[in-house]
Amino acid sequence: MAQFAPFSSSISPDFWDSLTTLKLTVLKLSDAPVAITGSYSRGRTVKDRTTGDEVQLGCTIELDGNAFESQSSSKASSSSERVQLHGVLRNFNTIEDFKNADKAALLDSLGHDVWKLAGKDSTDATTTTTGESLNPFLVLTFADLKKYRYWYWCGFPALLQKPGWEAEGEWGSLDAAFGAKEVRSLSLFDPRNVHQRGKTGQNEAIHAYQATTTSSVSLARPSSSDEALEFAPLSSFSTFFANVPPASRTLIFLDPSSHPSAPGWPLRNVLSHLTLSHSVSSIRVVAYRDSQDDRGKSRVVVLRLKEPPSAATGETKPGVVGWEKNDKGKLGPRMADLAPLMDPTRLADQAVDLNLQLMRWRIMPTLDLEKVSRTKVLLLGAGTLGCYVARTLMAWGVRKITLVDSSTVSFSNPVRQPLFEFEDSLHGGKPKAQAAAAALKRIYPGVDATGITLSIPMPGHPIAPTLIDQAKKDVEQLEQLIEEHDAVYLLMDSRESRWLPTVIGASKRKLVMTVALGFDTFLVMRHGIPPLPSEVPATPVPVVPGTPYAGQLGCYYCNDIVAPRDSLTDRTLDQMCTVTRPGIASIASSTAVELMVSVLQHPDGSLARSDVPIASSGTSQTTDPDPTTASPLGIVPHQIRGYLAQFHNMKITGQASDLCTACSHKIIEAYEKEGFEMLVQAFGDAKYLEQISGLSKMYTESEEMMESVDWDEEDDEAM
Repeated sequence: MAQFAPFSSSISPDFWDSLTTLKLTVLKLSDAPVAITGSYSRGRTVKDRTTGDEVQLGCTIELDGNAFESQSSSKASSSSERVQLHGVLRNFNTIEDFKNADKAALLDSLGHDVWKLAGKDSTDATTTTTGESLNPFLVLTFADLKKYRYWYWCGFPALLQKPGWEAEGEWGSLDAAFGAKEVRSLSLFDPRNVHQRGKTGQNEAIHAYQATTTSSVSLARPSSSDEALEFAPLSSFSTFFANVPPASRTLIFLDPSSHPSAPGWPLRNVLSHLTLSHSVSSIRVVAYRDSQDDRGKSRVVVLRLKEPPSAATGETKPGVVGWEKNDKGKLGPRMADLAPLMDPTRLADQAVDLNLQLMRWRIMPTLDLEKVSRTKVLLLGAGTLGCYVARTLMAWGVRKITLVDSSTVSFSNPVRQPLFEFEDSLHGGKPKAQAAAAALKRIYPGVDATGITLSIPMPGHPIAPTLIDQAKKDVEQLEQLIEEHDAVYLLMDSRESRWLPTVIGASKRKLVMTVALGFDTFLVMRHGIPPLPSEVPATPVPVVPGTPYAGQLGCYYCNDIVAPRDSLTDRTLDQMCTVTRPGIASIASSTAVELMVSVLQHPDGSLARSDVPIASSGTSQTTDPDPTTASPLGIVPHQIRGYLAQFHNMKITGQASDLCTACSHKIIEAYEKEGFEMLVQAFGDAKYLEQISGLSKMYTESEEMMESVDWDEEDDEAM
């Protein structure tokens, strides 16, 4: 009885990496069949350098990272070097589903397709029967993406023929079965012998045939000329062998086996096809293999059915076999543990994004995580707020974080600022920005974190003449940093320190986020983006109660009636320290990052209107946003004011002020026109900003109005 060498699978780590990506981004919770491709090469033996013995390499099908590519791609076609097979992958969501799957039914279903195809005539116009189409395969998997363990079981369905095929004699060499010219014709199938192919006669015909066929199975018959053999694809069986006696018919297949007397598994279904479609009971088979001497390694034999096929052959579907054995030689699944093989940094890359990817499976399929991860964020302030904001940004997948601060780590910092440790405060303290960036990289090496020590000039803090040059460099560096980032967080301790980045951010139309703390209160807000000069409305945008405000949203300074000035001089100890309830910083920081992400997910991005309309009474109330234009994460407010004493948050929408000392058109125009000279005047005298913005004029007009009022004094009796 003829024996066939079963397939064994060889799955590369790239395959599991591709499956991981497919599971997270495409399949999610689906266990629907997925088309894949695998390949095998011609069987070969290698010589053991120690013993000199010939070692047989297994009958192996390989799956790599290209397995999930389109089957219509050029990579999914066979050649005389490798044979591409098409398969189906079923990935289960739980290990229980994987274990309890009806594996016999799954393999039988694929075997049924093989039986239907094998029973069709090769000339059937609706199908093209090839060695590849007769040999699909099945892969069942379960991927534990937390531990990077992959359970799998491969099946290669083959139809059982009873009674089976048997060999007439022993498998022999090509030289023993063919004449010299026939052997030479067969050798031209090897791409290594392409230089031997002539340009005329039979060699040219062979060359043309090889250029047009992509099948692993070919037919051969004696040539009417003296060039030995003629070739045709399997689909031409009826016509090619129409007048050829059975003894002169030859089947050539690219054999993955190297066993001296057991051809590879794909031959089983090809023989079943010949029996079911063409009533073949005997045929000469050439198992074409790979070696430096194909004449010695390729094998040939005549196979014959023990009983000729009858008229009833093919009416009943035969049994299906083909499950792969595991490492213990038993029928059962295998497990690939990739964790020890993977680079720890790469493991971290996939692990940190796992929770975010899972959000898109059920809860939020429209979440654009790539937009968040591409956002470059600048944190001005690396203290309590900066540490918490940085950690939350990393949790959202932000990969580019730059921290700016001018101070060092003190002994009181580590317990309140989670990126610092006691050692950071020794020997005068490490620079906060650099220490925080280093901590982020220790937490997750894949983050691009940079720390920069920089002092930010402030209004009401005159610059000494000897420090003008340094201040100018600091301003230029701050301008460059804001230009290079997409979002800027103002996380400083003092009010006036936020002024310069507010002006620069407004000029460059960046998304600016402010977080400010009181003892048990906090403010989180996004600054409005000033319109382009060509978009400035001729008249103020009206407030329509109950609808989102369509005008420019305010900045941190828009409600002030005085310019920011020195608030740091002559302070007591409790005023010099940020005295707050310990938990409020993490609440405010997380809220700020969540607001930023909601803004990024909005179709209008940083230009999104506030979903909290300004009511006619002057108070704000939330209304349901338009689902067609809203952020998938929910409403996008302008400001959030938190009151920890009442555990209450208030959402507020504020309009931009024409008299704002930071984002008004007059201030931005003066900054863009005069540059550093304008800033120096603002640093030296805060009232300068009031003059530019128009606040001084408003004061004067208000005083004149008050003086012009005729106040009636009532006499004592009237009182």
